[in-house]
Parts: sequence; structure tokens; C-alpha cells
Amino acid sequence: MDIVGLGLHYEELPLGRKFMTIGRTVTEADIVNFINCTGMTEVLFMDMEYLKEHSDIRGRVAPGALAYTIAEGLLVQSTMQHTGLAFLNMELDVRAPVFAGDTIHVECEVIEARLTKKGTRGLVRTRNHITNQKGEVVIEYTPLRMIKCRDAH
Repeated sequence: MDIVGLGLHYEELPLGRKFMTIGRTVTEADIVNFINCTGMTEVLFMDMEYLKEHSDIRGRVAPGALAYTIAEGLLVQSTMQHTGLAFLNMELDVRAPVFAGDTIHVECEVIEARLTKKGTRGLVRTRNHITNQKGEVVIEYTPLRMIKCRDAH
């Protein structure tokens, strides 16, 4: 019987391939739970009165780390089940804030793909744009992942 929902193999991620995830709305509960779980109790995330008086940010802002981890969740669910072997490296650039109520998705382009010496796995780097409902790129990051080849068991 076939298993549905499995990730993409190395062979399915050639240089230049582009794809997009489904969207997910960032909620007030997401922000509060993330802040409490991580201990990121910075006033920018917790004190709306402080923001009104001391910041150009207006509204319930989410930590960039939360937006990034939601993006990774969208990608794990859709592209890496049983095929993602390791997260090795990345560069990350936060370009704009994400607020409660924003809906984000990830647009990916494969910018590096090569087999490892072992030949049963590949190294794949993507350029990932976390994009909000207005079409604005809020975060760009370039993860390098180890991905299983189709014939590897």
C-alpha cells in the first residue's frame, strides 16, 4: 500500500525547481505560546503600551523566530517526511515584521543540489521566501539540508 504525504527525494529537487507551501495564519495564541515556551519575554512582544510609546511597530508583532519555525513546519509537513535527514546550515534575513493575523507561506527555489560522497543522499540548498498575504517577503533564508535519494533505504 502506498503511503501518502511523504517528502521529496533528492532526485525531485533539481537545480532551479520552484515550489510553494500552503499558507498559515499566525495567531495571537501562537505568539503568546511561543514567547512563553522560549522565554522570549521582550517588551516588543509583550507590552502593547510600550510599543505605542517607544516603537514604530504598531500591532501584535511576532518574533522572527516564530515566523521562521512556522515556515519550517509548513515545509516539513509537505516536503520532508521520511526524506529529510539533516538540517546543516543557513543564512537568515528578517526583512519585515509579521503580525498576529498575517497569513504566511513559503516560496522555495533550489539553488544548490549535489550528491554526497556516499551517493545515497544529496545536499540541497534552497532560497526560501516567507511571504505574507500582501505578497511581501518578510524573511529570506537559505537552508542546506541532507536529503535521502530515491534508491536509499
